[in-house]
Amino acid sequence: MPAFLPIVFVGYGIVAPEFDYNDYQSVDVEGKIVVYLDGEPISDDEEFFDGPSPTIYANPESKRRIAFARGCAGTIQIPISSYESWEDVNKDFQFEDVTLAYTVSGNLNIIINPDESDKLFFGSEYSFKDVIEMHDKQSIKSFDLKTKMRFRGVFKERDFISSNVIGMIEGSDPELKNTYLIISAHYDHLGIGESVKGDSIYNGALDNALGVSVMLELAKSFSSLESKPKRSIVFIATTGEEKGLLGSIYYTDNPLVPLYKTIANVNIDGIAMFKDFSSIVGIGMEYSTLDRSLNITTDNYSLELQDIPPQFRRVGAFNNSDQLAFAKAGIPSIIILEGTKNKSKSEAEVVEAFIDYYINRYHSPQDDINQNIDYKAAEKHTKVLFDFCYQLANSKTEPEWKSGSPFINARLQSIAEEK
Repeated sequence: MPAFLPIVFVGYGIVAPEFDYNDYQSVDVEGKIVVYLDGEPISDDEEFFDGPSPTIYANPESKRRIAFARGCAGTIQIPISSYESWEDVNKDFQFEDVTLAYTVSGNLNIIINPDESDKLFFGSEYSFKDVIEMHDKQSIKSFDLKTKMRFRGVFKERDFISSNVIGMIEGSDPELKNTYLIISAHYDHLGIGESVKGDSIYNGALDNALGVSVMLELAKSFSSLESKPKRSIVFIATTGEEKGLLGSIYYTDNPLVPLYKTIANVNIDGIAMFKDFSSIVGIGMEYSTLDRSLNITTDNYSLELQDIPPQFRRVGAFNNSDQLAFAKAGIPSIIILEGTKNKSKSEAEVVEAFIDYYINRYHSPQDDINQNIDYKAAEKHTKVLFDFCYQLANSKTEPEWKSGSPFINARLQSIAEEK
């Protein structure tokens, strides 16, 4: 971008017809740089952007797609809610950026320090401080900025191959074996990065070596059944999840079995930390009828089906792992995690332990086998997942998206195209 280009502020950069919301309605962004806040409108109303829980529209990739579909030349995101500090942003982006080989390159996407963002709004009708006040008052508006921008960068590129690893257990029913349940778990992590406490290898024991181990145990358990499930089960160890769900996106772009005959995805990314957990959370169950099967599983194991605890609505959101890619391909998807209710620990103790993990070990070298991993908890979680998947693989009825789900049109399209 050698030439200076105009800049437009577009609120959160969201177009959501089901919520009658359009940040682009009053501005023209063709050939311009768009600036937007991360996240989405603040709401306590479950009928408007799912209240305090993030929707698919908070996903950065969704925002970029919306922006470039309207002809913009580049995007600038200002993180005001998804990170505690600019140091956390740098930590997340210290590793190589990885894209699929067939991804169109050349699009400029920048994240700017909020402390420097006022410079973008210099001389404009509203300052960055005004924008933050609009955000707080739920009165955000889009407008042209007086500043312009150009960008010149120097980049190094390298090509490499990383594969999804896939196996399948064929179903036993002559008809239903041609329909498929996908069980997935990502096997990649972050690699080598900034040293923390003398260690620079980001191991990913809980995220997600243990999850892959659980998937393999499920595959072993299903394959050892004398009477196999009626539907076929596809097991996918995905690559590149930490780099933007790359393995799951590649699979849905190049499926081995038809998407429209894939009844559901059960993604595993995170395993229970306490063996006496008495509640589970089905992230994504609000979008589809998968909640019906999950209710049966909770009854079978005397568990409480819990909503996402408020403390983790940003941490454990639906758009943070591979289930999102499968959902965007029209496949009803879910990730099942332990809740905060426990027989031997108070809810406050469980919450404190979760927060300690996310602050001190998540996405750090300290997520290794030296931490206190409760394998009895992992065993119990595995049994819960087996029960849930067994139901899905034997049910005569297929899960469906609920009315109003943002993924229902993708399902209808795959059925119409028999993709």
